[in-house]
Amino acid sequence: MYLFFAQAQAAQRPSTLVSLMPIVLIFVIFYLLIIKPQKRKQAEHQNMIQALKKNDEIVTIGGIHATVLNVKDKSVVLRIADNVKIEVQKSAVAGLKKSKPEVSGEQMGAKA
Repeated sequence: MYLFFAQAQAAQRPSTLVSLMPIVLIFVIFYLLIIKPQKRKQAEHQNMIQALKKNDEIVTIGGIHATVLNVKDKSVVLRIADNVKIEVQKSAVAGLKKSKPEVSGEQMGAKA
């Protein structure tokens, strides 16, 4: 009789693959929702930093709005006001300012 119960319990035990399936599923969801978008965002930021050029208008991670005067290997020189220049690391640049589309006089007359 003991042998019968042992065989019944062995038949009910899930396989190792089925046991690991929830862990694998959680990792896949974690990768797709967190890791992959963060890597993409990091790559876009790195490309933006590499593409900085003179006269770009930027915002630093400290919230300083500035214009790029000079781009060096690891830093940029910024103008934040008349005759006020600062040098910051390239990694301190949060992003480029969004440029507003210029509106010509004809377009302004059409809106009025």
